Amino acid sequence: MEVYKNPLPEDWQRLISRPSFDVTELFDTVRNIIEDVRQNGDAALIKYERLFDKADLSGLSVSETEVAAAEQAVSSALKAAMQQAAENIRTFHAAQRFQPVEVETCPGVWCRQTAVPIERVGLYIPGGTAPLFSTVLMLAIPAQIAGCSEVVLCTPPRKDGTIHPAVLSAARLCGVSRVFKVGGAQAIAAMAVGTESIPKVDKIFGPGNQYVTAAKQWTSLSGVAIDMPAGPSEVEVLADATCEPSFVAADLLSQAEHGRDSQAVLVTTSEDVARRVLAETSRQLEALSRKEIAEMSLKNSRIVVFDKMEDAIAFTNSYAPEHLIIATENYRAVAEKITHAGSVFLGNYSCESAGDYASGTNHTLPTSGYARSYSGLSLDSFVRKMTFQELTPVGIRNIGPAVETMAAAEQLDGHKAAMSIRLNSLK
Repeated sequence: MEVYKNPLPEDWQRLISRPSFDVTELFDTVRNIIEDVRQNGDAALIKYERLFDKADLSGLSVSETEVAAAEQAVSSALKAAMQQAAENIRTFHAAQRFQPVEVETCPGVWCRQTAVPIERVGLYIPGGTAPLFSTVLMLAIPAQIAGCSEVVLCTPPRKDGTIHPAVLSAARLCGVSRVFKVGGAQAIAAMAVGTESIPKVDKIFGPGNQYVTAAKQWTSLSGVAIDMPAGPSEVEVLADATCEPSFVAADLLSQAEHGRDSQAVLVTTSEDVARRVLAETSRQLEALSRKEIAEMSLKNSRIVVFDKMEDAIAFTNSYAPEHLIIATENYRAVAEKITHAGSVFLGNYSCESAGDYASGTNHTLPTSGYARSYSGLSLDSFVRKMTFQELTPVGIRNIGPAVETMAAAEQLDGHKAAMSIRLNSLK
């Protein structure tokens, strides 16, 4: 990790850059996959699973027998941990239920807003180098609370054609019964267009590699919604002299082990902290089973030292991190000045791992600076807001002239006439 001292604002853009790959370069590839799945359905998916995941499948659906076997394979300790996490996630997301709004904007004009669940949602759970069963909880529990009537889960099989038992156990815990053995861009294609086995959905959720990201972005252009733009995972720790350097190093490494293109950033007001964190990071790195991945990620990472906390905060808001840990003396006061971050962790004991698994907040968050304009996943992500309005004769008289005037100014005679005919009926 390189260290930068008091960089000038004109240099910040370079320092807040992420490891990037232009997924639009993959659009031709994913478009072909999507069209193949549209034309050939399950046969195309089985072909791609053999090609990409090296799994020779006879069918795509996970059977009840497979789920039962998976339940037996998961330890009681892990089941208990997932249960605790699920309860906290459910508590936090249930508290987000939308309360309908109804207001009389002026006499005789009533407006109402309500929330209805998205009917059919697709959840993508990556396989790759780690089975992300925690993401099942983060996606399926809000879908369940929202009342989505159909929840489809796709995840890549292992080479022997099975799904990691923890993924299936988590799915059962969340009430997801439709699980399919398909990964990558082909899984996104299947949920976007539908096949003989996998139903077409209205919105697709979940992280994935560059091909998954490209496929999600491409399908979003043709009527299927997606949760948010996604990129490599990232964390920033904002620290002063009161932080515990060993904690900070552990937090940086916990993010670095996600993937080779992940990024970990320390922003601090203490050069001593910078030195000690560097030393701790080197020491703790040796104990990681994913050391090679973390080492590659750390090459994308950096430490930035500022003399003033105000500059450190300004830099943080420019970076707009996916995860932000504030390890400072007055962390609540510092947090009040943060305007751009996906999820914020307050104080030395609030590690990002807590949010990733069991505190209750959602770990599906905007990356690559999208925290400036996107929220993390919430119950709102699984519902649609609908508005209603009702006008009485009193309401027609109150707003009718204004509607006529505005419609005439826009030269939309039909709009004006729709109001005028009602006004005239009341004379």
